[in-house]
Amino acid sequence: MKILHPEGWPRPKGYSNGVSTRGTLVFVAGLVGWDPDGNFPSDLLGQFRRTLENTVAVLNEAQARPEHIVRMTWYLTDLSAYLAAPKEIGAIYREILGAVYPAMAVLEVAGLVEKEALIEIETTAVIPE
Repeated sequence: MKILHPEGWPRPKGYSNGVSTRGTLVFVAGLVGWDPDGNFPSDLLGQFRRTLENTVAVLNEAQARPEHIVRMTWYLTDLSAYLAAPKEIGAIYREILGAVYPAMAVLEVAGLVEKEALIEIETTAVIPE
């Protein structure tokens, strides 16, 4: 995987401007932070942790690992809660995914299909050839 960083641009924190790679594509649907019984933690950090764990579980089904992630899109119902906890979010991210910094977008949305969901994450991974 090659990280794309144009000369002179400021270094992004926690993501990459772009990524190029070759291999088998794995597309993970927008996943939320519920457990196998459909129960949600009550807070953003708990749901974020569970969403990443759910993402890794789906990746494992394709024999993919976190280091194969090339793109993520995060949908949040409360951007201020996300902005209030950058250290905690970063720590959870690194604990579950490691030092993986794909191309990313973070968006605030009015709501998600699952009413209790505070976050939904779509992921694309590429298993190298």
